[in-house]
Amino acid sequence: MRQYIKSIVELNDNPKSRVFAYIVQVLILVSIISFSYETVPDLEPGTRKILRAIEVFCVIVFTLEYLLRIYCSDKKSAFIFSFYGIIDFLAILPFYLALGIDLRSLRALRFLRLFRIFKLMRYNRALAHFSRAINRAKEEILLFLFVTLILIYFSAVGIYYFENAAQPEHFSSIFDSLWWAIITLTTVGYGDVYPITVGGKVFTFFILMIGLGIVAIPTGIISSALTKSVDKKEED
Repeated sequence: MRQYIKSIVELNDNPKSRVFAYIVQVLILVSIISFSYETVPDLEPGTRKILRAIEVFCVIVFTLEYLLRIYCSDKKSAFIFSFYGIIDFLAILPFYLALGIDLRSLRALRFLRLFRIFKLMRYNRALAHFSRAINRAKEEILLFLFVTLILIYFSAVGIYYFENAAQPEHFSSIFDSLWWAIITLTTVGYGDVYPITVGGKVFTFFILMIGLGIVAIPTGIISSALTKSVDKKEED
């Protein structure tokens, strides 16, 4: 029985497994649409009941899927703490946490329902390639994030010393300067905080040049890893 369930729940090349995968994918999309529709103001009570019924049904299916995957897993703890295991758990967690609780005080729990989107990665080959690419490049991405954090702090310190005297209301401390550093290095540039001194403008120019590179680097890392993932799949 365990092997039979495993052949259906896990993605194998058989009709029953594909039907199971399609059903879960449809329910994920239905759940996401339902979640979005709940935010429409002035919904009729009957409509809210229907949306609630859809949510309960989807959660029941997702819960059964999660429990079946644990049951079929050769190493149960490894699955529970794996990427997909955590995503499956987070997809159903808000529902059970919210039982009997006024969601007005726990609105952030509703946000966790968006983790159901990531469940689609298990069933979509293109998303699976992307997942493998991220996994392959995780060390490079972590290194990039570490260097980026250092550059953000360096930028905040630099602009603080250039602009503090001229704009104490915007650059009163290094912590206040971090906002400018983030929007500048990411090249967003909202324009709400900007340098007015010559030194600050020159410093900003160099930070912007570095920011252009920061935007491009992760794209190159992920693209390279994605190409390798696709090539390896074709070889297999």
